[in-house]
Amino acid sequence: MDLLLDGVHRAVGLVLSGDREVLAILWLSIQVSGLATVIALVLGIPAGAALALARFPGRTLMVSAVNTGMGLPPVVVGLFVTLVLWRSGPLGAFEILYTPTAIVIAQAVIAAPIVTGITLAAVQNVPSAFRLQLVGLGASRRQMVWWVLKEARLPMLAAVMAGFGGVISEIGASMMVGGNIKGQTRTLTTAMVLETSKGDFDVAIALAVLLLLLIFLVNWLLTRLQQAA
Repeated sequence: MDLLLDGVHRAVGLVLSGDREVLAILWLSIQVSGLATVIALVLGIPAGAALALARFPGRTLMVSAVNTGMGLPPVVVGLFVTLVLWRSGPLGAFEILYTPTAIVIAQAVIAAPIVTGITLAAVQNVPSAFRLQLVGLGASRRQMVWWVLKEARLPMLAAVMAGFGGVISEIGASMMVGGNIKGQTRTLTTAMVLETSKGDFDVAIALAVLLLLLIFLVNWLLTRLQQAA
């Protein structure tokens, strides 16, 4: 208990004192996970809506793939992204392995199926009679999709929460593609692993407190938007 209290006290001290290294780690975590979540939303919302509304051969297989992707192990994502970005890989010429960009790519791959799956479920929960009514009133397919997404906006906010929560707290992929390089690719989770391995438990607990606080603040803001809608 004393160790935990010391960690909380250390976390407050690190933030209030403006510790540059900790603030840089915090800011990088927000940047990469925030951008990865945005990319996942851009890709996942249209894909989820299309799978929910369209009927085509192989749809069940694709839905199954999305559901499987929602539980995709981050280390598996890290392995395949590393192979793609490796010097001899398809995108090796860009030399982005062990950079924040590589972490964004890996985290976006993790978050995209989550966003797609939740969007798919949210759109499917909109009554089919609502869609038929829109079509009967003369709405084009694009307009119908827009109104269906608007009707499903509340549960879809859960996609943002789940997507961001899934990537801000993951460690395997970030460590593999980012390398945990000080001042460049070190995030809250990878820094926690490093400090724990060094036996600096008070610093590790302080970073954990900051991570939990960040997740709480993001979810609190999104929940307020959800409940106010």
